[in-house]
Amino acid sequence: MFVLALIERLAALVPRPRVNLVTYHGVFAPAASYRSAVVPEPPESDGEAARASCPHAGSAARDSGEPDPPPSKTRRRYSWAELMKRVFHIEVLVCDRCGGRRKVLAFLTDTKAVVAILTHLGLPHHAPAVAAARSPPQPELPFF
Repeated sequence: MFVLALIERLAALVPRPRVNLVTYHGVFAPAASYRSAVVPEPPESDGEAARASCPHAGSAARDSGEPDPPPSKTRRRYSWAELMKRVFHIEVLVCDRCGGRRKVLAFLTDTKAVVAILTHLGLPHHAPAVAAARSPPQPELPFF
């Protein structure tokens, strides 16, 4: 009996699917007439100038000159770079040396080509050995 009452109370706290949990009122509301005066515009991309002057970027990245298309609002899939930024707050497409924008040129999927490149660079091409799972250390509890 107690369990059913608990489940009823917990079920009342669960929101319906696809319902916004945060709503804005006043000038922050989506259709407010003064919203543009209060909410700042997103910053412009400064990567164009840095990309053109980046000595570390390849010539293909400098010559393209085409900005990345803005993400559409109906898109449901994110690129791996966007996911890394959202989850880990890491900008993987920004050059560490000059701050310019990197461009993905190719994805290597052929195993022989990847092994040849890693061997040439002196990097390991085998996955490290996985250690056996263990339980976390249990401190002694002061039970008498």
